Amino acid sequence: MKRLALFLFCTALGHLTKAQNLADSPWHVQARDINPSKYFGVTVANGMVGLVSSPEPMRVKDVVLNGVYDYYQRGRVSNILKTFNHINMNLDVDGRRMGRADISNYQQTLDMQKAELSTTFEVGDKLSVKHTLMSLRHLPFTAMSVVEFRAKKDVTITPMSVIEAPDHLSDVRNYYSEIDRPHVTIPLLTSVANSPSGKIKVAASTSFVFEEAHGLEPRIIHEDWDYNMHLAKFSKKLKAGETYRFALVGSAVSSAHFQDPQNEAERLTIFAKLEGTARLLKRHEAEWSKLWESDIIIEGDLEAQRAVRFAVYHLYSFAREGTAYSLSPMGLSGLGYNGHVFWDTELWMYPPVLMLQPSIARSLLDYRFERLEAAKRNAFSHGYKGAMYPWESSADGSEDTPVWALTGPFQHHITGDIAWANWKYFQVTKDKLWLRERGWPVIKAAAEFWASRVERNGPGKYDINNVIGANEWQENIDNNAFTNGMAITSLRIATQTAKELGLTPDPDWEHVAQNIPILKFPDGTTKENATYDGVTIKQADVNLLAFPLDIVKDEASIRKDLMYYEPRMAPDGPAMGGSVLAALYGRLGDAEKAYLMFKKSYQPNQVPPFGVLAETAGGNNPYFATGAGGMLQAILAGLGGLDINDQGIIQLKTKLPKAWKSLTLKGIGAEKKTFVVKP
Repeated sequence: MKRLALFLFCTALGHLTKAQNLADSPWHVQARDINPSKYFGVTVANGMVGLVSSPEPMRVKDVVLNGVYDYYQRGRVSNILKTFNHINMNLDVDGRRMGRADISNYQQTLDMQKAELSTTFEVGDKLSVKHTLMSLRHLPFTAMSVVEFRAKKDVTITPMSVIEAPDHLSDVRNYYSEIDRPHVTIPLLTSVANSPSGKIKVAASTSFVFEEAHGLEPRIIHEDWDYNMHLAKFSKKLKAGETYRFALVGSAVSSAHFQDPQNEAERLTIFAKLEGTARLLKRHEAEWSKLWESDIIIEGDLEAQRAVRFAVYHLYSFAREGTAYSLSPMGLSGLGYNGHVFWDTELWMYPPVLMLQPSIARSLLDYRFERLEAAKRNAFSHGYKGAMYPWESSADGSEDTPVWALTGPFQHHITGDIAWANWKYFQVTKDKLWLRERGWPVIKAAAEFWASRVERNGPGKYDINNVIGANEWQENIDNNAFTNGMAITSLRIATQTAKELGLTPDPDWEHVAQNIPILKFPDGTTKENATYDGVTIKQADVNLLAFPLDIVKDEASIRKDLMYYEPRMAPDGPAMGGSVLAALYGRLGDAEKAYLMFKKSYQPNQVPPFGVLAETAGGNNPYFATGAGGMLQAILAGLGGLDINDQGIIQLKTKLPKAWKSLTLKGIGAEKKTFVVKP
């Protein structure tokens, strides 16, 4: 008895130590004491398929498929498509369906290093369960769940692979088949449906992956319930103390990706099944290991380290190289902002991605390049030349802003934002072939737009009237600071790009740039627009002229603008405003103020149980990837001092806050450099 007691004590101590280690881990985000009514899920994604976690065991809330849009739900505009919940599972134990009421000790842990979400729970005194979910990084359309059971008593388990169609899908067709080979039987559970308008076909297919030898695998039973749900299941008797493991692989595709989505979904699922669990895990984790070669390491502040890495994890999860897909404000975490692409990409999320993963950043630019002709048509329809990029973009690059939102026809700075992002890519990579073939057409068209957009009212009065700036609470204003600053920047980028390529720039571009006004108050403070009178603003606008635009350069002017606009920023505004101020204070050498603003840029926006970011303090629309991009810029470009200019990525002199022992930025830029800030 003493030996047994000692064994049980050591076992319990081992579990406790492991839990403590995870609590102290900079790589793990834990959710305990989960309240389903106050649950904001975390997303595991691979840049193509986003799986949003659920408080229900072995299930996901949503499956979001990148690059696929259709018209449904709201705003008379397109929406990124939620597809089949194909990776869901049910579990019967001794013939009874398990739900939240039947389980205890329900915990979820995100391993950011491996991009795996593990859920553990107990089924009474019968069973311990661990369910690990991932969107495979090396297989863009395929996800996998690995399920492990440990029997406490003799028990019969019946796991089920369930494919469920959300209500907006139509003409749902469910199929089940088995492909028999001498060495293996391949069960395929498949569903196909039309998008709400019928223009897109979506398909999903799943298969079990067993570790038993052929002939010993469990018998699969298919159950066809109704048009929007069917399942495949098997049963297994376990002895007390026995462990059992299997996996479920599933692929989700659409006709936006493949001409024949049903067959392709099944082919990809067969491929994953026959790769086997070990090979899939090895390749998935190897791809994430490569991504994490570019990382931000904070010594001395575990909470900040975990929060920063959480932000990096999400940006890595929401985008991938080689896709020509961009980032929406909510990434692949749901339908927020209809999944459209805004300036949030180029000004907020793109800069940290560019510093950490230039190859992924290129995909974000490719998205804009492939929609350049649509932007030119938009300029033409508004009476301008060049390209006028839409405020909200989805599949084809035409304007997709709801009609009631005036940002669509009036928030013109986005065209300059895109040109700026293209030039930054060249500064980092020095890829002149890319610049000639892809960057230059976008940059040139943006300059042509601004040259036609200004109203030439005399020297110093090439006004840009009737716009909406970064502070969207003031509509149809004249000579907005950020819009004018970005127009000047865009025109000068075009001149510099032409010279870089050995071309003759249009002399009108520099002429126009010299005559666009940046308005000032009598005391020299930058004025947000012609009629601005000190009212509360939604987010930073003027302060963007100092960073990232570098138009306001001298420290006295930067501080003057900070002192004036910081108290005027709304407490319920989006997270990006605070992060800009944090970056500026960091670059000015005021590390403590930068650290304070950095924490304010995300801590009030964290929601339970994982601390995913909402757009605003007290908000409920996570995950706000734009905010993640902002807080990362506060670290990389603020406290870390990184600056992108004609020399590439360089480091300005900065200081560390007292709470930190060191800051290491590794794998930065095309050359994968390491930068360190120490006291």
